[in-house]
Amino acid sequence: MNGVRSLGDAFDPRNNSIGFLRWLMAFMVIFSHAGPVAGIFGAVDVGAQWGAETSLGGVAVTGFFFLSGMLITRSMVRSRSPFRYLWHRVVRIFPAWFLILVVTAFLLAPLAWIHAEGTIRGYLSYPFDSPWDYVWNNFTLVLNQWAIAGTGAQTHAVQVGYNSWNGSAWTLMYEFACYLGVLALGVVGALSGRVVGAAVAAAVLMLSTFQALHIGDLAGAIQTLSNPQVLQLAAPFAFGTIVQLFIEKVPLDDRLGIAMLVVAGLCWWRGGWFLFGQYAFAYGLIWFGTRVKGLAGWDRHADLSYGIYIAGWPVMFLLAEYGLPAYSGGLWYLVCVIVLVHLYAYLSYMMIEKPALDLKNWMPRWLARVRGVDAVAPGGGGPGLLRRTRFVPLSLLLLITLGLVLVGAARNWA
Repeated sequence: MNGVRSLGDAFDPRNNSIGFLRWLMAFMVIFSHAGPVAGIFGAVDVGAQWGAETSLGGVAVTGFFFLSGMLITRSMVRSRSPFRYLWHRVVRIFPAWFLILVVTAFLLAPLAWIHAEGTIRGYLSYPFDSPWDYVWNNFTLVLNQWAIAGTGAQTHAVQVGYNSWNGSAWTLMYEFACYLGVLALGVVGALSGRVVGAAVAAAVLMLSTFQALHIGDLAGAIQTLSNPQVLQLAAPFAFGTIVQLFIEKVPLDDRLGIAMLVVAGLCWWRGGWFLFGQYAFAYGLIWFGTRVKGLAGWDRHADLSYGIYIAGWPVMFLLAEYGLPAYSGGLWYLVCVIVLVHLYAYLSYMMIEKPALDLKNWMPRWLARVRGVDAVAPGGGGPGLLRRTRFVPLSLLLLITLGLVLVGAARNWA
């Protein structure tokens, strides 16, 4: 393909449509999950109606993991230190996660309890799956408690087996595990040399192919692979790692981008998603994100995608408890969900996520003295009072989360 630019030449990390794609994929997850949660779309995930290998939400998660694999690998390669890389990942993932845990256990679930019982009495003293334990059991991203005090028992989700206040969040621990995998590769120098890092990523793709073709007993050989979702998530992330490591060798061509999206659609519809479709979709995503500049400012003022992703299920679950799908129909139910999750995600970003991200490159004076370097003030901010008070909500959230974790630990160790 003479004259075709490489992805490395064309991709601009500051001028692309990846923010829009993340927002769109977050809503693909919500619309997909609205089926089992609310009983619309035939009461199943969108995609299951025609026997697809994965749902619409699964397609979106593939996209999330591919983009993360590419961008997180880029971050590790360019990071000043492994510690700084890990700190960046922590401030992006955990503060918003703590917020949705606290909001779910002490605002949304109590509202569901009041709707069912007519009073708040008994909620805080419920003997199992307590709200006090919800934060303790889940704050590490590993979900050990899905339900809260028996709330939502009349929802369609619980009646078909999804007794969970956040059925979307299960992917987060796998995502963070992938971050740690990239960290390990970076520490041993496997990314700077590219070949070793690419070989490790290629091995993940090979194992994923074996799983898709049912070749060998992967579960018997590696206990971790007894869960098929491990490779289903790790493969697109690993593909993103390979794309980033050899980004200057990847051609960027409009004809190829459109063709890959068509292939992805056919594989989703007719089969072959985990063999070919997910990789075609990944190329189509990065082609679109790189070439379509008109949507580059989508998340300039606020990146809502993470907040939407982790709040979508809890909001849908609460509205389903109040019977909104039956009263108003699926369309108005989804409209209400869209409005509420946007509102939540905006508040989450402005009050918690943005202040946390302002600490990405922060170097406090005491640590700077220990390391013998210059201190670095938090980024962002604003004039006067705003600059001095912007960390108050984040600080309060961290204190509340710590308190709830300690309460949960004491209750479980008593």
